[in-house]
Amino acid sequence: MIESKPRILVVDDDEGILLTMRAALEENGYAVETASNAEEAMQKTQTMTFNLALLDIKLPDIDGTELLTKLQNAVPKMRKIIITGYPSLQNSIEALNNEADAYLTKPIDMEKLFTVIEKQLEKQEEDRKYGETKIAEFIKTRVIETGKT
Repeated sequence: MIESKPRILVVDDDEGILLTMRAALEENGYAVETASNAEEAMQKTQTMTFNLALLDIKLPDIDGTELLTKLQNAVPKMRKIIITGYPSLQNSIEALNNEADAYLTKPIDMEKLFTVIEKQLEKQEEDRKYGETKIAEFIKTRVIETGKT
């Protein structure tokens, strides 16, 4: 089985941030796509699979927490990290209530970002393995039950 690079979607309306994040993430071994607004982000998630999304909280078309909810409904297994230059108790609570997997503030500490990304990818892999184990146990139980009848 060929291991592919983890795929990350970066959503921010600041082109400088998109370029910087793309360069830093690709340099660290990730496949990266960018989107400058929520509509473009949603379109990309319909045609590509991502392990993780980095979402700016202030987007031109909708609020990042609203995009978070849309992504949670559309791609629930994708890990989602909110990034904001406007940290507040209100938006951090809203992000976590909308099931953000992490919350970071700008300017981004790249070392911290990579640590958070790795932790989220590890959690995603644990969830995948747990799901596979549960399915295997269910199938085994059904085979045993079916064999008894």
